[in-house]
Amino acid sequence: MAVAEPVFPVKRGTNISHWLSQSSRRGAERAQFFTEKDVQFLAGVGFDHLRIPIDEEQMWDEAGAMEPEAFALLNSALDWCETHGLRAIVDLHILRSHHFNDEKRPLWTEPAAQERFFQCWRDLSSQLSKRSVDRVAYELMNEPVADDPNDWNRLVAKAVGEIRKLEPKRVLVIGSNRWQSTDTFDQLRVPAGDPNIMLSFHMYEPFALTHHQASWTGIRDYKGPVHYPGITVRAEDLEGLPEAVGRAMRSHVRHVDQEWIAQRLEKPLQVAKSLGLQLYCGEWGCYNKAPEADRLRWYRDVRALFEEHGIGWTTWDYKGGFAVVDGQGRPYQALIDTLLD
Repeated sequence: MAVAEPVFPVKRGTNISHWLSQSSRRGAERAQFFTEKDVQFLAGVGFDHLRIPIDEEQMWDEAGAMEPEAFALLNSALDWCETHGLRAIVDLHILRSHHFNDEKRPLWTEPAAQERFFQCWRDLSSQLSKRSVDRVAYELMNEPVADDPNDWNRLVAKAVGEIRKLEPKRVLVIGSNRWQSTDTFDQLRVPAGDPNIMLSFHMYEPFALTHHQASWTGIRDYKGPVHYPGITVRAEDLEGLPEAVGRAMRSHVRHVDQEWIAQRLEKPLQVAKSLGLQLYCGEWGCYNKAPEADRLRWYRDVRALFEEHGIGWTTWDYKGGFAVVDGQGRPYQALIDTLLD
């Protein structure tokens, strides 16, 4: 099932995580973490675009004033992308009123928080609107998590309306509720008749493989084997484990292969086709504590599915626990080859 012709033609990219988002680095340390040399490297190995997460706390102070240094870095990154022939997606990743892993998310209930969200986009537009709509896209917000999917749909309608007053032709990336899950894709509503929208999902399934021993998850204490393809976690591997660990892992005892993953894609593919909109995977990746052979087999299978259906993608991430370079900045060649050969 092919999706619509791309309005923003991107195929293979990666996320520039932990730079202007999810990081305490500031000053020279932040500036040196990601430079033009990184963009040159990424273009050289074969990526065609970058997704650049940004956080409200880095880009704006608590009074809502734009932080000049952070915006200068963002603009520099977009300049580097232009120089080296890469497109870019600017992703508003975390708001003070919404973090995808927090229990309290006032964005859904407080009008002032929603107005602050809209103002973030007005400010971003004031900085970025002169950039070519063919080279830079905007992602409204990363991984919305609303108890009621219509809370997200209503916010989408209002945010798109605000941006369209300023930039009628800018490509806007919009994801599904609850961590951009494929399962909730049919609940997503976007403004009708706007062709400059790209629908986005994230792919981290099977979670027990892709987040094996990840410290921020509820399955972090399971140190036993995981497998792909096949039964991700075997029942016998849970024997003798502490009750809490076994309980957290039991739902992951299932057979997973490429066909199983393909079934996860059916809903977003159907929605994108019905709306005539481009479909995109803004994040997918496997944490580096999963066994390498299983990890690379998973990457190979998921990439093949994306290519079969014409889905552009960005891996999570460039530098980090899922990275295409190691902690010393050395290329992880086995993964690069799997992604880009």
